[in-house]
Amino acid sequence: MIEGMTALYIFMLAAFTGYEIIGRVPAILHTPLMSGSNFVHGIVLVGAMVAMGHAETTLQLVIGFVGVALAAGNAVGGYVVTERMLEMFKSSKESN
Repeated sequence: MIEGMTALYIFMLAAFTGYEIIGRVPAILHTPLMSGSNFVHGIVLVGAMVAMGHAETTLQLVIGFVGVALAAGNAVGGYVVTERMLEMFKSSKESN
């Protein structure tokens, strides 16, 4: 099991790395990048559910529930953005 300070260090390192990487992506590539990474949102959701499953106290359950809710919203939002992006590339044929 990872100790508290080690877990905090890994979290902070991952957050900083993610911010630096996403911050350098040109705006035109952001939506395709997000649509291609929707599977990551699903992995985050599974991780949040596993963490909630190991919760022992009420506070841990509440934090786990918030994590699951946010991860689910993130996954759904990723697919909504992908759908909107794909709609932009469909040809608009007028029917007579």
